[in-house]
Amino acid sequence: MTIMETGVEDSYPTRVPAPAEPFDRVDPTVWGSEADGPIDAATLASHDAKGYHIVEGLLSPAEVQGYWQELVRLSGDEQLKADERVITEKKTGSVRSIFEVHKISELIAELVRDPRVLDRARQILGSEVYIHQSRVNYMPGFKGTGFYWHSDFETWHAEDGMPRPRAVSCSIALTDNYPFNGGLMVMPGSQRTFVPCVGETPDDYYKSSLKEQEIGVPSENDITKLAAEYGIDQFTGPAGSALWFDSNIMHGSGNNITPYPRSNIFLVFNSVENALVEPFAAAKPRPTFIGSRDFTPVTR
Repeated sequence: MTIMETGVEDSYPTRVPAPAEPFDRVDPTVWGSEADGPIDAATLASHDAKGYHIVEGLLSPAEVQGYWQELVRLSGDEQLKADERVITEKKTGSVRSIFEVHKISELIAELVRDPRVLDRARQILGSEVYIHQSRVNYMPGFKGTGFYWHSDFETWHAEDGMPRPRAVSCSIALTDNYPFNGGLMVMPGSQRTFVPCVGETPDDYYKSSLKEQEIGVPSENDITKLAAEYGIDQFTGPAGSALWFDSNIMHGSGNNITPYPRSNIFLVFNSVENALVEPFAAAKPRPTFIGSRDFTPVTR
């Protein structure tokens, strides 16, 4: 643990000059209780142990169709393609992600406030919450590229200034997730281990890392050890299912070479008691469309 110039404790030092040993997380995974929301005690206990849980049928088939049409509309908006919030594939130029999507789409803004989503976020984090990041991800058939193994919190801590891993992500599938079309893989229980990464954060690194991340990723040796200890699960299931996962869980996805596209809505909730400070391992914060600095609680 170190003290930054701002006086804030850095309990999770990373972007270090030489390899450092992973260490035990000092914060809880689940901050609330069964009485705080719709998640039952058994599911909360499972989330605490594994770092994730799945809610099948969070959205109805009709709702899935509506959100899918919205994703098609957004990806086909020629004016929007010039917006810096739109990230394209490094090789093909097709839309990969659209950030801050809850401020672009009223339909997704309503989803953020939906009790089926918001109440679960509040329960897991044990407080009021705000949106740290929102985006939609597109992984087309045949050419969709995956995401290398990483912990989201490592990046949010280093580059956004998130003090502690008191954040949770909700990934809502708008297409069927099969084991073979680039579905998300997680290492259950790995959220309890923080893995420091080697390397200094380049200026404006987000411009390249959102397409392909090279700094802020664990070593192959660390990944091998984590996989041996925790194993690997994969998020599969029909469209409308939601994966809730801890900010520090090790996860990644492979390329999609099948004809079956994979798209999802990705919402990150952070506790209002875990508001961002100055970055812990970067010269300046990333733009607010990637890491929001508006800590206003989400309300229905």
